[in-house]
Amino acid sequence: MKLNKNLVFFLLLLSCFSASGQVEKGYYLFPINPGQQNFLAGNMSEIRSNHFHSGLDIKTEGRQGLPVHAAADGYVQKIKVSSFGYGNVLFLKHPNGQYTVYAHLKDFAPKIAQYIWQKMAEAKQNSLEVILEPGVLRVSKGDTIAYSGNTGSSGGPHLHFEIRDSLERALDPLKFGFDEIKDSTPPIIADVALSPLEYNSRINGKFERTELRINYRGNKFVVDQPVTITGKVGIEIRGYDKLDGMYNPNGFPLFKIYESGKQTFEIDVDKIDFEIGRFVLRHTYRNRYTKLYRVPNNPFDFYYPDSVFSGAIQVEPDSTKDVKVEVQDAYGNTSLLELQFKGEKEEIKSNGSYPGGSLPKIENHNKWMVLHAPLEKEGKLAMFYVNGFMMDVQTAYESAHHRTYLWDLNYGIPDSVDVCTSMVYPEVEARIPFQEEIYYTNGKTSIQFDKNTLLDDLFLRVNYKEFENRPALEINDEHEYLRNPMEVSMSTEGFEGDTSKLHVYQLYPNGWKAFLGGKWGNDHIRFNTKKFGTFVLDRDDSPPTIRPIRINSSQLRFYIRDDLSGIKDFKLCVNGEWVILRYEHKHGVIWTEKLNNKPFKGKIELSVTDNANNTERFIRNL
Repeated sequence: MKLNKNLVFFLLLLSCFSASGQVEKGYYLFPINPGQQNFLAGNMSEIRSNHFHSGLDIKTEGRQGLPVHAAADGYVQKIKVSSFGYGNVLFLKHPNGQYTVYAHLKDFAPKIAQYIWQKMAEAKQNSLEVILEPGVLRVSKGDTIAYSGNTGSSGGPHLHFEIRDSLERALDPLKFGFDEIKDSTPPIIADVALSPLEYNSRINGKFERTELRINYRGNKFVVDQPVTITGKVGIEIRGYDKLDGMYNPNGFPLFKIYESGKQTFEIDVDKIDFEIGRFVLRHTYRNRYTKLYRVPNNPFDFYYPDSVFSGAIQVEPDSTKDVKVEVQDAYGNTSLLELQFKGEKEEIKSNGSYPGGSLPKIENHNKWMVLHAPLEKEGKLAMFYVNGFMMDVQTAYESAHHRTYLWDLNYGIPDSVDVCTSMVYPEVEARIPFQEEIYYTNGKTSIQFDKNTLLDDLFLRVNYKEFENRPALEINDEHEYLRNPMEVSMSTEGFEGDTSKLHVYQLYPNGWKAFLGGKWGNDHIRFNTKKFGTFVLDRDDSPPTIRPIRINSSQLRFYIRDDLSGIKDFKLCVNGEWVILRYEHKHGVIWTEKLNNKPFKGKIELSVTDNANNTERFIRNL
């Protein structure tokens, strides 16, 4: 029988695609001490700062230099040398179409090391990424390809190990059947919270996120008191898993919701797409609690069902519903959380207390503006002034001392609100739609939002401040997030100080300042930021410091440091010849890497430049 060419192509493509994500137990060798029990400092699906952890952090006995073995036959597809991120890292490509990744390495095996050092010498770059053609550096399963280390953003000696499919999405290595890891310990549910999801949502009579007290009893976690709800509410879980014999917390990939004994929702983090990984900030509450419901504009495909607000809990008035949450680790160990919900009709009266502070008060929660005002005997309506229109808004609910109004900012941005006793002026200036290219300006501050800047619709707040007698700017707050950087142009009109060494820094609540830089022009400074928060101007006109540690014919080693803007670049020449420098930023140490046994001799010239372009030089004859 003769097959249609298009059909043959489709079948081949389908076969390759299916194989790329296939989990074949026994295919891979464990990369550290294979055949012996190993321990993990982290696993896949663990929530890290603004991303899912994408592999295994394999402990290396608290030291560096353990042999790292190729997990399967293949070839070196990529090598990267860096002091940040994954540090020194190897990517291997295998015949099954998958990749393995080995990160935070101290050193590469000699043949691989010689290859990358030569490429760095040719490029005259102290950090470099090289992609290799198939067959240039072949490896066999079990070969020593590198030695474990603590390079890059590692917090201690370990090997970061990943398995990726042909589309370079991370797969859970624990599903590939490594006997080196033992786990018979079920996950622990540490905290649970509920969030309102729509206008008529209430939790114990209030429109506010509510954390619940949980207990552990009868081999399960329970919320003892029934929770009264109106409308749709979402469950949020903070939990962790522990492996046998280990104290450190890990993550777990599987969540299920059962309502009255029937499964209604599931999350299974079975793969991680790095292109959309930052959407973990939509998947979680403040990067800590996992939302057991699917929010709008979240592209992850591991929700079942995957409709907006699937997973939300809703109970008819005067009814109760038993809900169970099951969490499961990669080895099938499970824990249960039991809750009971009582449905009630939407009521104006509430037993809730005012959150504190002077009245009236506005709280901004994504698209919701929550306005608290004093309770008056007359005049329960609030007048919202929006785009030239006046709209009467009923009280959402009230207590003995205050009343609360809700406003969906998608209906318009209020200029002001009359709550009878006073006028309130909301801080929100504009709605910036998700996945649209928008240029915003209010005359003093301009922001360029590209198509992939946002994680969701943004309700923009811009406040002007002063910091140490210099202009400063606050944009939303640190608990709101961006996917990619936005470009900000900040007015400094009226500031008469010297701007030649003045740069933008992000100011954190603890007082720490992170360098962002910026370019000056026409009483404005333009800078890029991937975070919301407070942005201040500070001066850096001091060069880095250089202190020699070891200087001899075999090796040159220096301590370098810059306290404000940080190290940007460094360059070393010996007798006029460029020399490779390796850098460990956590300790501020640079040292030479030789391509041959030729001794160092002659004039040593080291220059170190910080991010503010201040340069320090060290010159000595050897």
